[in-house]
Amino acid sequence: MEFLLLLLAGLVVYAVTATLVAVVRDGRGHTPPVRSIRPWMAGNLPSEPYATPGPARR
Repeated sequence: MEFLLLLLAGLVVYAVTATLVAVVRDGRGHTPPVRSIRPWMAGNLPSEPYATPGPARR
């Protein structure tokens, strides 16, 4: 029984360490926003809301 508890404790320590290493390598979860240079269209759906002030619509 003690062996199983020791094995489980080791597995928990390993999982926590691996999770922390993965988070730190990923930049603490920060991903930069995706920016497009030109507005895109998907059918008749614009890349910006119609209420956004900006250049004249085409």
